[in-house]
Amino acid sequence: MKVYHTNEIRNIALVGGSKTGKTTLAEAMLLEGGIINRRGSIEDKNTVSDYREIELERQSSVFSTVLYTEYAGKKINIIDTPGFDDFIGEVVAALKVADTAVMVINSQNGVEVGTEITWRHISRLEKPVVFLVNQLEAEKANFDETLRQLKSQLSEKVLVAQYPINAGHGFDSVVDVLKKKLYKFPVGGGKPVVSEIPASENDKVEDYYNAIMEAAAESEESLMEAFFENGTLTDEQLAKGILQGVAARTMYLVFCACTKHNQGVGRFLEVVCEKLPAPNQVGVVKATDGSILNFDANAAPVAFVFKTSVEQHLGEISYFKVFNGVVTEALDMINANTQSKERLSQLFAVAGKNRQKLDKVMPGDIAATIKLKDTNTNNTLTSAKNQDQIVPAIVYPEAKIRMAVRAKNTADEEKLAGILKEMNNIDPTLVYEHSKELKQVILSGQGEMHLNTTKWMIENLNKVAIEFLAPRIPYRETITKSAKSMYRHKKQSGGAGQFGEVHMMIEPYFEGKPDQTEFPIRGREEHKLPWGGLLIFNSCIVGGTIDARFMPAILKGLMEKMEEGPLTGSYARDIIVNIYDGKMHPVDSNEISFKLAGRNAFKDAFKNAAPKILEPIYDVEVIVPEEKMGDVMTDLQGRRAVIMGMDSEGGFQKIKARVPLAELNRYSTSLSSLTSGRATYGMRFAEYQQVPTDVQTQLLKAYEEEEKDEA
Repeated sequence: MKVYHTNEIRNIALVGGSKTGKTTLAEAMLLEGGIINRRGSIEDKNTVSDYREIELERQSSVFSTVLYTEYAGKKINIIDTPGFDDFIGEVVAALKVADTAVMVINSQNGVEVGTEITWRHISRLEKPVVFLVNQLEAEKANFDETLRQLKSQLSEKVLVAQYPINAGHGFDSVVDVLKKKLYKFPVGGGKPVVSEIPASENDKVEDYYNAIMEAAAESEESLMEAFFENGTLTDEQLAKGILQGVAARTMYLVFCACTKHNQGVGRFLEVVCEKLPAPNQVGVVKATDGSILNFDANAAPVAFVFKTSVEQHLGEISYFKVFNGVVTEALDMINANTQSKERLSQLFAVAGKNRQKLDKVMPGDIAATIKLKDTNTNNTLTSAKNQDQIVPAIVYPEAKIRMAVRAKNTADEEKLAGILKEMNNIDPTLVYEHSKELKQVILSGQGEMHLNTTKWMIENLNKVAIEFLAPRIPYRETITKSAKSMYRHKKQSGGAGQFGEVHMMIEPYFEGKPDQTEFPIRGREEHKLPWGGLLIFNSCIVGGTIDARFMPAILKGLMEKMEEGPLTGSYARDIIVNIYDGKMHPVDSNEISFKLAGRNAFKDAFKNAAPKILEPIYDVEVIVPEEKMGDVMTDLQGRRAVIMGMDSEGGFQKIKARVPLAELNRYSTSLSSLTSGRATYGMRFAEYQQVPTDVQTQLLKAYEEEEKDEA
């Protein structure tokens, strides 16, 4: 394969909602570039992009697929991404290394919720965008309405570079504003007939063309001067201005296609080569050490792993983009994140499951290697001389759904843990944790489809039967008033006995709380608890009633009880413990005696200190079509939500609420049902709050029943 230099490379991510035609577009691009000689289809389950078993069964993308095509002397790296929001992590990773996002829009549906979600990620990452309005052959295709939505809901900088003449059944013609030509496509695709535009379209074309020219002129001062002086730009100046405008995100061009019949794809590839920026034309990347990565072939190599997958008969594949230097076959590199050494034994250009061997990879290019020992997604590979040049990590969205998972056969538990670890390496948005507190393995993801897909893969590919259970809630216990208690531990059973007596006063802790004055504080220890909150341990012993050597044992005893709170077995937090008196025995006192005395004194005091259960509260942000807002609000209020505010975003409404985690189980399913899949949400931990009295009563009763069952 030819070695492509940085200025000959284009990196694009195909993004957009489900069923917009991204995979079909990718297939047509590979056909046009001669990478394949026959176009596959989703229905026939033979596309280059969707080749994995789960994708063939569901007939939709689950993972992003790295592809490439060659066209007009350029190499175009294509990342075909899933359309469902549940797999948004794949989109975010693709946007990290793509230089331009190609947003594919279904002309029947216009701007959908998925479009909005992806647009926000694109905006956060400041990626250039072009739009491809697809499915213009569909009966309900409506280009003008789609254009209106793009301008009103996404950006006023949207500019028409192509528009259809006859959208709907019989579609075959597009007016190309940049070329000022009419493209008429044969049925089934192929080379279009290019002719003059109809006279009836002249005024419309001129308006669109002038809007693009003005935006192009604004991309550079010299172009602006030329435009004011001459009233126009030369073809060369216009091309330069468009390239700079797209790269700087001052214009978002709209193109047209019917990817199902390969109509308009060849011309779009011309646009990709001529009008979209090369990696070094988008802007430099700053490494975490502050150095600049500017795709310099003479610099020490820096490669960023943005995706990991496992292929049958091949093992683990690492996909990377070169940000500096030249990466060659058999090159020894260092994982800058882990400091482990890696050898890139083989290099490949990848088109789905098809691979083309490479000798070297130039700056800006995307390639793959296999069987790295200790390198995962989000790791940077460097040479020894520049091992501090770490590419900033991909920032993935927070999880939206959590479920407890367990193997149906307990003998498979260890195997399941290994599978989940490997799946997390492949998909960092799939997070698992063995919760000591909840005594469950908690699996978190982006939605119910995400977790169900995970379950399918574990059961069908790894042959381990699993089940999902409702996850327990990580409640916390605390107190609301002061209380005193004493406990004497005394045990005599022949030989040495056990004796320890502890008197304590416990108080609720809150920031700025003054010290109690009833007992003198001789020693103070502040412990930040691993589960959040504080324990303040004050020694108020006067006259040596308890030897100082027994104080750590008392602390250990009450800490054990805080790990298994007296009310529901949940962690306790935010408590001040004052040890103010006690008794020792000259022979029988020892550490175990005082540990047990401290533990039981704390338990007794806790129950007399007006204890309260705290529950985790999450900030939830729901983006919903306006007509579904009432239903969503009613549902949230039924979940004990506190509505914090409402706002509009594009053509959607944004509801901000605080909701107890206990009320969010399967919320993604309910929201999808309420809105026919048109709404989405995000959630993030906010704080702990006291549960209502009736909820606390239910929790205490449930815990008592559980204790009886275990007994």
